[in-house]
Amino acid sequence: MNNKITKQNENENLIKSETVFVNDIKKIINEGRKSAYSAVSAVMIQTYWNIGRRIIEQEQRGKTRAAYGAHLIDLLSEELSKEYGTGFSARYLRQFRKFYVIFPESEIWKTRFPNLTWTHYLAVLRVSDETACRWYIEAASKEMWSVRTLNRNISTQYFERHMSNPADAIKGKKKISAPKVLKNPFVAEFLGFKTDDSFSESDLESAIITHLKDFLLEMGRGFAFVARQQHIHTDAEDYYIDLVFYNIILKCYVLIDLKAGKIRHQDVGQMDMYVRMYDELKRTDGDNPTIGVLLCSETDEAIAKYSVLRESDRLFATKLMTCMPTEEQLKAEIEHQKEIFRLQHEE
Repeated sequence: MNNKITKQNENENLIKSETVFVNDIKKIINEGRKSAYSAVSAVMIQTYWNIGRRIIEQEQRGKTRAAYGAHLIDLLSEELSKEYGTGFSARYLRQFRKFYVIFPESEIWKTRFPNLTWTHYLAVLRVSDETACRWYIEAASKEMWSVRTLNRNISTQYFERHMSNPADAIKGKKKISAPKVLKNPFVAEFLGFKTDDSFSESDLESAIITHLKDFLLEMGRGFAFVARQQHIHTDAEDYYIDLVFYNIILKCYVLIDLKAGKIRHQDVGQMDMYVRMYDELKRTDGDNPTIGVLLCSETDEAIAKYSVLRESDRLFATKLMTCMPTEEQLKAEIEHQKEIFRLQHEE
């Protein structure tokens, strides 16, 4: 009997040892492939940067005339495609050129963005505005965005949706205010609602919790989830805040009140009260003043101009879009929301 048990234990130990052995080999292969991919990617990026540099040098010899530049790109594309096949179309060559223009010193992208692949750069280089292009590159590297996340953020005009211009961070300004972190409108097609769906605030809250990871990515830099329906007790009454987050960049709590319909002045007053109560009852030493965000289906110019939202740097109303708009619709909505923001903060 003892021999049988001993034999069984030996077999189990052998199986465990072999499993560990196989997993170790898999790990070696995966790490090797990852290193090889990183090396190939780095060489690819360097190659395309050098092509862009050489194109710029040749254009400058022709005094950068537009006609000469177009001729040069077409000629190069035709010759390279004959010898090397696809991957050297005129469109791609213009991307290589733009890559060099944005980063004339290779050490910039080598040292600051070592975690980005050429696919990341290719996604960003389609952005026409160079300031936005640089911002997307920096954000993608700092936030470790996958190419899929980067593409979504570009298509939903992540940069443009900040309430005030986030480009100040690129210009070297250290102070980051709430409008540079918060976005308006807020695009949340991932919640699963359809265009003609009607939903309650409870439905909206449940969908956000279900898709919390996507919601945090959409919120932006530095947000961490704290609580749902957080209870605030006072001597007079009990209150429940829909969603509470903490932003490690702003070093403050961010309260979100969900509104399935159009914002009302009562909603603003309630959020103002929540922010004041949170500062008194929950805020700790080292935290900056609490921020309140009304996430609603429709914002309102009159409320922005005449309610306590006016000139407040702690209360914000943000439009929630639960379905993906077209590029034109989103551009129009961004401008509309920025106008409302200006009304709220005009002197």
